[in-house]
Amino acid sequence: MVAKSTNTAGLRGQVAGDTALCTVGQSGSGLTYCGYDIADLAEHASFEEVAFLLQYGELPTSQELSSYHEQLQAKRELPTAVCEILERIPKDAHPMDVMRTGCSALGTIEQEMSFDEQDDHIVNMLAKFPGIMAYWYHFHFNGQRIATTSDGQSIAEHWLALLTQKSPESLHIDTMHASLILYAEHEFNASTFAARVAASTLTDIYSAVTAAIGTLRGPLHGGANEAAMALISSFESPDDAEQKLMGMLERKDKIMGFGHAVYRTSDPRNVVIKQWSKKISEAVGDTRLYDISERCEKVMWREKELFPNADFYHASTYHHMGIPTDLFTPIFVMSRVSGWTAHIKEQRANNRIIRPSAGYVGAEPRAFVALDDR
Repeated sequence: MVAKSTNTAGLRGQVAGDTALCTVGQSGSGLTYCGYDIADLAEHASFEEVAFLLQYGELPTSQELSSYHEQLQAKRELPTAVCEILERIPKDAHPMDVMRTGCSALGTIEQEMSFDEQDDHIVNMLAKFPGIMAYWYHFHFNGQRIATTSDGQSIAEHWLALLTQKSPESLHIDTMHASLILYAEHEFNASTFAARVAASTLTDIYSAVTAAIGTLRGPLHGGANEAAMALISSFESPDDAEQKLMGMLERKDKIMGFGHAVYRTSDPRNVVIKQWSKKISEAVGDTRLYDISERCEKVMWREKELFPNADFYHASTYHHMGIPTDLFTPIFVMSRVSGWTAHIKEQRANNRIIRPSAGYVGAEPRAFVALDDR
């Protein structure tokens, strides 16, 4: 008799390895990076400080942070060959496909020849990913070949400057820092686990990150902020949102942006980004989407005890910053590459190829039957 599978679907609750980078649902507000609570980091740190923390395990000194900024700024310009590839990607391609292809192309041109070079290549991706997205977007939608350097010291300011082609407002820069910090790391989520599986084969760092981007491409992982925008923008008012949500729940429609695989009562990232969403909405003088989002939150908790995840209030936040909806998830990539690469480094430091077993649920052993006898 063949043993049948008793594994938990989706590996829920299974411990697949150790990490010193992150805890989810265990202490503080519910999310920590290298021991620091996400609420403290989002309030007090810059994204570069958090990226440094994930790579090296400690927050940078003033001198280390200054040096890190210089390294990032020095690597922003895209190679000509990458720009040419971006120009040949169709206008109707999904922006996540653009990020995946851009990362893969970058890895063929600026190759990781030794694991001793990994820190340089991590800086390279952090520096160039905003330019990859912005160059493709402006070439295809505005007919411009933009420079992928900018005067913005931080990645947050640099990205917004490339996208808008003007100096971003300080509120937008601060909001983007918080957003990038919230998205930077989240333990063994699907894309991070994909990166670690790839890294365990001792592949190059660009291949491992490309695998992660492809995983984040899926709507059940990285596309919830775009789906949330589609949802809230379809409602005319909070009352309209409540009425239509009740109908969706009655029909058992899938409602994106709510609930989480690990958190049970709230997502600590949502608490932070909701505050920024309110600030941004009030600053632009248009709170309709925020008010609709709040009503959705109340209805979903009242009816299903489901709470917004990190993506839900990001939708209205990004929208009021003038960011096209299709570019929401690529911002996730610009941030999470800091976490992915930290996990790749961690996997490489104590590596064993990740090769789980599968519970077999197929046919019992049987004899081969000749073609003429079937």
